Amino acid sequence: MKFQPRLAIIGFGAFGQLIARHLRPHLPVFVCDPRHRANDLPHISLTEAAACDIIVLAVPLPQFEPVLRQIAPHLRPGATVMDVASVKIGPAEAMERILPGHVEIIATHPLFGPESARDGIAGHRIAWCPLRGAGHRRIGALLRVMGLDLVRTTPDQHDRDMAVVQGLTHLIARSLDRLEPQTTRLTTASFRRLSEAVAMVRADSPELLHTILAENPHAGPVRQQFLAAAIHLDKAG
Repeated sequence: MKFQPRLAIIGFGAFGQLIARHLRPHLPVFVCDPRHRANDLPHISLTEAAACDIIVLAVPLPQFEPVLRQIAPHLRPGATVMDVASVKIGPAEAMERILPGHVEIIATHPLFGPESARDGIAGHRIAWCPLRGAGHRRIGALLRVMGLDLVRTTPDQHDRDMAVVQGLTHLIARSLDRLEPQTTRLTTASFRRLSEAVAMVRADSPELLHTILAENPHAGPVRQQFLAAAIHLDKAG
């Protein structure tokens, strides 16, 4: 009988649920979350989750280090711990610093969410930062079979890229969303694209917005450059 590694998802919010839905056909999936329960998946304690073969951390960033410290003493040699946070420098440093040396580590950021992946995850991208061990190869192979495109990067380069890709997208979209209701009768193709971007991020939690804008060390300078450019164009016009 072929060995199937057990996978624990710590944090069963909207993204944790998305992970479970797509991974459960491939692996035994367990859930650990004191607030959200899965009706059709086994719910386990934090200690039991730490004893699994693959542990996915899908908790809000303020809970990240406390959870790492709680699971660290219970992790088995050879286990793989991976995160799905929207920033990478901080979580990667925390995992390398707190987790024992016998644990393999992957920092990841799926570049999609429940809204953008509502029709499936095939063709979507995931930022992939192997930090310790070789477990990323077998897990990466599974994700490729599922149709994901793994983009190898470093935590620092990821955050530099996301300062523009996510930071400016959320800044612009959230700002537009605060304006008066927009016309739907007279629109252009470019405006409709902007409206789609607003709709895609509207349901994102305040915690995610804070993570993207405040926890990425490269986001502030990029935001200031953008605002300065906007002010310059406004004065020039």
